[in-house]
Amino acid sequence: MAFTILAVGAVALFIVWNTFIIVQTREEVILERFGKYHATLTAGFHFVTPFVDRVAYRQEIREQVLDVPHQKCITKDNIEVDVDGIIYLKVMDAEKASYGINDYRLAAVNLAQTTMRSEIGKITLDDTFSERDAMNDAIVAELDKASNPWGVKVMRYEIKDIQPSQDIVLTMEQQMEAEREKRAEIVASSGERDARINTSEGDRHASILRSEGTRQKRINEAKGEAKEMELIAAASARGIERVAQAISQPGGSLAVKMRLTEQFIDRLGSVIDGANISVLPVEAANMKSFFEGASKVTDGVKGHK
Repeated sequence: MAFTILAVGAVALFIVWNTFIIVQTREEVILERFGKYHATLTAGFHFVTPFVDRVAYRQEIREQVLDVPHQKCITKDNIEVDVDGIIYLKVMDAEKASYGINDYRLAAVNLAQTTMRSEIGKITLDDTFSERDAMNDAIVAELDKASNPWGVKVMRYEIKDIQPSQDIVLTMEQQMEAEREKRAEIVASSGERDARINTSEGDRHASILRSEGTRQKRINEAKGEAKEMELIAAASARGIERVAQAISQPGGSLAVKMRLTEQFIDRLGSVIDGANISVLPVEAANMKSFFEGASKVTDGVKGHK
């Protein structure tokens, strides 16, 4: 009797337990009735019919992160690289995610790998490092188009790492080292060229300044000489003007003649003293007597004054 009561109690508890269901906020539940889709249960407390309804699937409705394993890909220039990535997706329709495909997670990862191999094969090794964003967008577009019938939305895709083989890495390092050396040589040659240009410019400016200084010096000297000549000419003109004024005075003409006679006599005497002549011709004697008389007249005129 006790066993019967216990069995009835267990059956009743089982029935009561299967009469309601609690759905978490982070999920949606697919309910089937007699093996056929009946309803999609959202977060909350729900009653079901025991032995008639059953929970077929529980779908995660939060955004999910799936890791895409490493795989070998061949670039457009036939270089092998090891690539991996991450997919961010979200279930938008629990019914399609349950009945549209067996395992949308596995399908999304495999499709991501296939698309990634295809995109890597379209570009060269150098472009794989600079075209990551373009490749990510292309993979997202392809995955989103394929996953739409599954009720899944691919939010984004990120390539985590692109790793060439060790031989390629060594070659790239040597290439970068050669590029750095070339740039250093270019910078050094540019510096030398600029230095030579600056030196030649400095020499040119110095030559110009020296020539300008020489020219200005000559100009100043010429101006000085011209000024000196102008002053001398002005002084001579003033002297001549004063002489002319003196000559124009009464007795001035006679004084000039007497002065010229004195200078002539003095000069003639110097010439005679320096010559080897002891006897003068009659004309020279007469001339000398004439000048001596003129000299006396001049002295008389001076005394009269």
